[in-house]
Amino acid sequence: MSMPPNAPVSRRRLLLSGLALTAAAGLPRPSLGADPITATDLAGRTITLRAPARKVILGEGRLMYGFSTLVPRSPFERVVGWADDMIMFDPGTWRKYRAACPQAERLPRFSNAVNADFSTEQAISLDPDLVIFPLSAHQRLEATNTYDKLARAGIPTAVVDFREQPSQNTSPSIEVLGRLLGLDAEARGFNDYFLRETRRVSSRVWNLPANRRITVLMERAAGYDPNSCCQTFGNANLGVTLQEAGGINWGAGRFPGLGGNVNPETIFTDDPEVIIGTGADWSESVQGSRGVPFGYEATPERVQAAIRALAERPGWPSLRAVKTKRFYSIYHQFYTSPAHLVALQVFAKWLYPQQFADVDPDATWRVYHERFSPIPLTGVFWAQLA
Repeated sequence: MSMPPNAPVSRRRLLLSGLALTAAAGLPRPSLGADPITATDLAGRTITLRAPARKVILGEGRLMYGFSTLVPRSPFERVVGWADDMIMFDPGTWRKYRAACPQAERLPRFSNAVNADFSTEQAISLDPDLVIFPLSAHQRLEATNTYDKLARAGIPTAVVDFREQPSQNTSPSIEVLGRLLGLDAEARGFNDYFLRETRRVSSRVWNLPANRRITVLMERAAGYDPNSCCQTFGNANLGVTLQEAGGINWGAGRFPGLGGNVNPETIFTDDPEVIIGTGADWSESVQGSRGVPFGYEATPERVQAAIRALAERPGWPSLRAVKTKRFYSIYHQFYTSPAHLVALQVFAKWLYPQQFADVDPDATWRVYHERFSPIPLTGVFWAQLA
């Protein structure tokens, strides 16, 4: 039996009687004859669908980076609503997506589930087959009973992760998405590519002696707030990507989680050999932002001017990383995308250019777009202080 998308919740529950969900596990409508689709998500929850999801809500807009790898020719075809964070914090990418998929402009928008309450009422009104959330929002969603509220309305939820532990969780997240969307072959194709490209780096540095590893300060979102310095990555996210490229992450011993704030004087005292910042064009969302404006609309001139400005902050010209031009910056949004595999190759190339002379991150990034991205490759995504 079918029903209109905006049917009252009470009526929807009546029509779904006999298809009760196990709220604690987030289980959706069981099978009505066909074999159900089951998967274990990245929060360890069992998800069951009676058919591949055709109407999906993205509880974080930047989940589209991973979602679209499975449907690069029609990334919004199954999306009935999404969060607004890509539009706010990666507007250049959003404009490219909008140009390729004009229907995306008309989609209902939600607040990002990571740092705001997710509107279950709005989600229920869209009658989705599945709501996908990032692992970063998991504790918040549990605390607000969001999973339970959606489950009681017959709406399943799944958790994936491209941010907290991207190296560890990207492949299983893609596998979960492939299973729930009925795109297992596409998921296997991406995961084969992901494994091959990441192992080109990690297989060479597993046995790299500690005394040959280079210490790197990663300045997270450098220049995002023009009046604040500095944030760094801990033992997570791009901090782990750096370690898998053979670097010693300066922040890992200080911050066990995603990272934290660092007094610049500590940086000046330790004087790390290499500094890598992350940047994006945040000027549309943060007044006065001095971030390096990486992305699909970036130009080499604007990027280099921003890197120089960061290197010329008070005290920074005295650092050996600035003096030796081992002062780099890279696209911040790699931190929440399967495309962090490109960042892995870039880091390895910066740290050990001779050992990785045969690795070409530019070529990898081109192939990534040709095979897995709905938008063409333009712009600038990493650079070194000239």
